[in-house]
Amino acid sequence: MWGRGHFTRASVMDGASFSGITKMDEDPHYNKVEDVVGSHVEDAVTFWAQSINRNKDIVKIGCSLSEVCPHANSVFGNLDSKKIYGGLFSEDKCWYRCKVLKVINDEKCLVRYVDYGNTEILNRSDIVEIPVELQFPSVAKKYRLWGLQIPSGQEVTQFDQGRTFLGSLIFEKEIKMRIKATYQDGTVIAQAEYGNVDIGEEVAKKGYAEKCKQASSINICEEKKSDAGQLPLRNLKSPIPLWGHRSSQSSFSRPKGRSSGRLPLDLKMENNTGNHMTFPNKQDCVCTSQAFLQSCCHILTQEKATTMDLTKNLESTLKTCVGTRMKELATKVELLKGVRHVNTSVRFGDDLSAAVQLLDAGCLPAPASLNELERIWAEYNLAQEKIQACQNVNEGNILIARRNEVQQRLYTAVKVFILEVDELPLNKRLETLQDLSASLEAVYGQTKEGIFCEEVLKKFYEWKCGKLEEFTSVRSETQVSLQRLVAWFHTTTKVFDLSAEGSFTAEDTIDNIDEILENTEACICKELEMSLIDQGDADKEIILNTYNQVLQRIHSEEKLIATIQSKYKESVEFKKQISEWLNKSPSVDHLLSIKKTLKGLKARLRWKLVEKNNLEESDDPDGSEIEKIKQEIIQLHNSVFQEIYHEQEEYAKLNSLVQQWFPELPLLHPEIGLHKYMNSGGLLTLSLERDLLDAEPLKELSSKRPLVCSEVNGQVILLKGYSVDVDTEAKVIQRAAEYHRAWRETREESGLLPLIFLFLCKSDPMAYLMVPYYPRANLSAIQASTPLTPEETAKVMKGVAQGLRTLHKAGIIHGALHQNNVFALNREQGIVGDFDFSKSVSQRASVNMRIGNLSLLSPELKMGQPASPGSDLYAYGCLLLWLSVQSQDFKTNEDGIPDVDPFNLDEHVKSLLFSLISCRSSVTADQVLNAEYFLPPKVANTFPNAVKDTGCTEYIEEEEFKMDNLNNYKEKTKIDEANNFEG
Repeated sequence: MWGRGHFTRASVMDGASFSGITKMDEDPHYNKVEDVVGSHVEDAVTFWAQSINRNKDIVKIGCSLSEVCPHANSVFGNLDSKKIYGGLFSEDKCWYRCKVLKVINDEKCLVRYVDYGNTEILNRSDIVEIPVELQFPSVAKKYRLWGLQIPSGQEVTQFDQGRTFLGSLIFEKEIKMRIKATYQDGTVIAQAEYGNVDIGEEVAKKGYAEKCKQASSINICEEKKSDAGQLPLRNLKSPIPLWGHRSSQSSFSRPKGRSSGRLPLDLKMENNTGNHMTFPNKQDCVCTSQAFLQSCCHILTQEKATTMDLTKNLESTLKTCVGTRMKELATKVELLKGVRHVNTSVRFGDDLSAAVQLLDAGCLPAPASLNELERIWAEYNLAQEKIQACQNVNEGNILIARRNEVQQRLYTAVKVFILEVDELPLNKRLETLQDLSASLEAVYGQTKEGIFCEEVLKKFYEWKCGKLEEFTSVRSETQVSLQRLVAWFHTTTKVFDLSAEGSFTAEDTIDNIDEILENTEACICKELEMSLIDQGDADKEIILNTYNQVLQRIHSEEKLIATIQSKYKESVEFKKQISEWLNKSPSVDHLLSIKKTLKGLKARLRWKLVEKNNLEESDDPDGSEIEKIKQEIIQLHNSVFQEIYHEQEEYAKLNSLVQQWFPELPLLHPEIGLHKYMNSGGLLTLSLERDLLDAEPLKELSSKRPLVCSEVNGQVILLKGYSVDVDTEAKVIQRAAEYHRAWRETREESGLLPLIFLFLCKSDPMAYLMVPYYPRANLSAIQASTPLTPEETAKVMKGVAQGLRTLHKAGIIHGALHQNNVFALNREQGIVGDFDFSKSVSQRASVNMRIGNLSLLSPELKMGQPASPGSDLYAYGCLLLWLSVQSQDFKTNEDGIPDVDPFNLDEHVKSLLFSLISCRSSVTADQVLNAEYFLPPKVANTFPNAVKDTGCTEYIEEEEFKMDNLNNYKEKTKIDEANNFEG
């Protein structure tokens, strides 16, 4: 609790008064040195500190209080100001010993923490009785700096600054205290030192305290004893203080009150305020007079000894004053040598001047061809946009001709630009700018950019010239003064050289040494001040403004280089790709050839299907012939799909050309259906038909829409049929395309069920979606047979969270997440199934899917609010809860939110479930994926024997639950899969 509590302003005693102080010659601790650590500051000269030797005691006290106080009785009735209590400190809620200073009211008291010194207002309930063994003197002592006092009339601001300054010197630092005297109340008067720093002198230098105006002889004596060698020469001229200026030494023997040093008769004047005064009797007067006379004799004897000590100290100082001054001057000269070797460029902005010169010298101009290139490029982009928006072929041909002309000019401009940029040292210049920016930021830090202004640089150069001129002048004066001192020494050696010829008078050589030394010291101090002391606010403002301007120029040139490099990269790519297509357009003949091949293959396939059906329906079917035709049908199936894949690849190439160079292709070749392919994100195919697939209907799964199963290139696929009209057909294609684009970004890493093809039926108003078929792989079927283990659950649900993140990132809300629409491939890869593309998100989210008695519908959906990513994640949380507890019976509140607390779950699972189910306002799929639950498991010790008795019961109940599910598995699986694929 070093220094706990706030600084408090205490009344400061007059430094000239020593009433209640133990006599120095009677104080056994006089000049004793204590090592303490500062714990609390009251003002600029008063603080509390703890002896370093009491560290273990403080720890023991804290441990004892922490055991006793929480169970102790709170105080009541009258409080004893001399007694020590236990107080609960408000900042850290720990117990410390305290004394009651003042009872404020029936509820609050002002206390002082006796082991630290700080005070606080506490409620009575926070003050308790402590046992007798803790009733011992305080650890902390109150100290006062020797010979200092707070100036009268000091303002509150300066008072607080002084308190803060003293705190910076002593707080939690090891200090040496040289004891001078002790007040009757225990306050110790001492000289404080931290290393080689005299703390009292530092406080006085800053003006937060002043020397005592009527310094007692004790002050003078002890100051000379403690630092006789450091007495300044100017003190030699000061007369020895007379008796009338000293404070009365008789006050040392008085336990209370204060005395001015006058006769006791003065007490009458001091107390003439209407208070009743009792006069002593004759015998008491005689005793008092004798005591006073004895005290005066003792004081005179002590003053005589003090004066003799002072005289000796002054004589000793006179003998060493020249040597002391020369040592100090030599120290400053040595310091100046070091300073002159240090680079002072930052001080006068030489680094900024060099930066400006570097920017001016190597500044890269914008390429002359850049503006022309950007103008033609903008013209080219506009021409492409007009072609893309055109609906008329004749008008389109005119626009294409204009575009081709602009394209030729752009190609020429690109070649010129590339040649010009190749001659520029962009990378080298950029590296130079980055190094310059880093070096300046290391010195000046980050800053906000402003508006470039030449006046700032002009003002900087004027300021720099003035500073350099002043600094040069000061340095020159220093050099001259040192040379003059060296010349004096050279001349003086001749005076004291007995073998030197000639006559040298002391008046000509020695008399002016004081002037030379004073002048030399003044010049050195001035140069050190200019070199070491920080600049003023005005200087800093000029430098920082200039730094802002330099940084702005650097960033402006870096931005220009980045623009040139970006445009250069685009130009190189444009030149590389457009060279193939100059003066010609891409052909769609290859695509038409594929379509023609597909047409023939489909005709042959239809014929074989008819032939197979005829053979099967004949009176005498030939099994071998039928099997032969089936093999031919399989080969034709594979050939058809192979050509469809080739067709899709050709569509992808044409789509790329449309996006980059030829937006006119859909307009010029409407017969290939390129627009439909582009609008569907590459999902829609016009070459696939329902009757070409040798598919088997899945009647048990077709309660809501037709579902058929087939095999394509060795992969089992499922066809979902959607009844569509003119409006819903476009919406189905749009929603399926959005889902497909989201999957295509990361494919296998998307966490989504892939869509293979979307095609329209020519004979019926139906749209068919082809997806992979994963029989009995949804969560409902898996949990009914062999439930997932906790490790498998974590892997599967991480994949499901990835799928939701993919959808939400694309702006898609699933709205139909349930146990039949989530798959666990190989019991470890979780994927999110697709949804009904014929329904809007609000229609999908209105279906109330349930797990037992638990609804997957979020409370906000039940209240009629629109579906959101949060409602998807609520359903996800319910699925995770169901998988984690493997139960379908949940306790829910009035909003239908399940209670997670009754279940014995891992803390990471509980934390994630709470954020998903109970606190859903801000959780996202990204945050779910970063949850502790999905991090790699930590290695933990296992205790196989530490099994509770309830484990057997839980195991039996779990096995019974599994057996009940297995008995109904065949019937339940069909229903689950139907719900899955109807999603």
